[in-house]
Amino acid sequence: MRRPLPWLLAWAAAHVALRLALSPALRWDEAEQTLWSQHLAWGYGMQPPLYTWLQWGFNAVLGPSVLSLAVLKHVLLALTYLFMGLAARALLPPRTVWWAAASMVMLPPLGWSSLHDQTHTVLVTAVTAGTWWVLVGLVRSPRPARYALLGLMLALGMLSKYNFALFAAALGLAALGVPAVRQVLLARGLWITAAVALVLVVPHALWLAGHWHETARAITAKMELQPRGGLLGGLDELALTLLETLLPWALLAAWAFRGAWLRRPPAGALAAVPWAWPLLARYLALVLAAFVGMVVLGGVTEFKEHWMQPVFCVLPLAAFVARPQLESAPGGARFTGAVLGVALLFFLATAAYPWVAGWRGRPGELNQPIRALVQQLRAAGYDGRGPIVAADHMLAGALRTRFPAAPAADCDGNLQPVAACVAEQRAGARAAGTGWLLISRDDRLPEGWWDQAQTVLPAGSVPRVLALPRRHVPAGSPPEIYRFIWFPREGTSP
Repeated sequence: MRRPLPWLLAWAAAHVALRLALSPALRWDEAEQTLWSQHLAWGYGMQPPLYTWLQWGFNAVLGPSVLSLAVLKHVLLALTYLFMGLAARALLPPRTVWWAAASMVMLPPLGWSSLHDQTHTVLVTAVTAGTWWVLVGLVRSPRPARYALLGLMLALGMLSKYNFALFAAALGLAALGVPAVRQVLLARGLWITAAVALVLVVPHALWLAGHWHETARAITAKMELQPRGGLLGGLDELALTLLETLLPWALLAAWAFRGAWLRRPPAGALAAVPWAWPLLARYLALVLAAFVGMVVLGGVTEFKEHWMQPVFCVLPLAAFVARPQLESAPGGARFTGAVLGVALLFFLATAAYPWVAGWRGRPGELNQPIRALVQQLRAAGYDGRGPIVAADHMLAGALRTRFPAAPAADCDGNLQPVAACVAEQRAGARAAGTGWLLISRDDRLPEGWWDQAQTVLPAGSVPRVLALPRRHVPAGSPPEIYRFIWFPREGTSP
């Protein structure tokens, strides 16, 4: 495809416009970022801070909004494809450059899941693709600036998501096994890479050291460690996750090029960059070995597709490096059509998602009647400035985007007891001399939540009940039930 950059920008803009049109409600990760980005910190929950810092910056320009969330995500997705294309351009013939980058859309975690509810994974994938670009450029032409840029990428990766460490370790070990790459990495410029990375990572590392137990506990809980009896289950889960991640690309590539994959490259086809395929093959083998080791030695029994996304996004590039003769293979038009078809399919499926969820009787976050709720809250006297305290973070985040002048918090009982959290928020509103809004929705209301909250509320505080129809659901579907109390000032209930 000629002039791919304008098409890439158009693709990103179309997805931003689609997200704005779908719903003002927020998904899990979007709401999390909306709340976290109200302030700057060296770390957030069990995540590094870079994505939230970026969201804070975008919010400063665009306001805390669905627009700000969507623009940041799709800028990062566009950078992922751009960086991989730049890496491919240094290694492949012109036609296969586009295939190596654009066909990443056929990896479901990147092409589909990233459009829905990912933040840190989107960022770390973009940085991973950028690291490949920088490393390829460094090996081809070692310069001090490129050593510094490699250090920057390594630091950004660790500040994006902790699983970047697996990518960096596998890439480093693979590089040491390829003489041409090893010679460049172990040259005197290595100190520049190390210095840049350390300077940028140390502040967060110090924060992490002070929050290590909570972070490690949360991460191991997500991995579902089961040291006894989980070996076969863990290997089965790993194999299934790898198939779900890589099989769609492999099947479509096999269908397009067919027997051309089985033909060895012509003599001298890899001579221009003889180190590329050994580096990529060693890297992929090391990543796979690391995942198997997590099961066998670490007792990991749970794997998720988005864990595979950053470490395997280079698979298309590796495949075309191994078979550069596909540049002129008869199946090129089929493969181009498959890439464009999958991209269009994912776009249309995303557009239809809220309607399909409503029709199936399983409405999700995008079916929430946020606009109607905002109108009702204004009619009830909420001034749009008092702190918002919600029973779940998605409701808190959605209201934050509709009332950008109001701070928002969730008191879901996970980090501290509900009563203590509500009391803390009430005290903050009293100290600021403002009213405050306490609100919940029944489909995400922890059992006994209002009973606990009312132990620290003014006597006689009774929540109002709103029954609002969900969006994009069949007529007669159950409404969404909201309960709220607006305290115009301390000690006064509506």
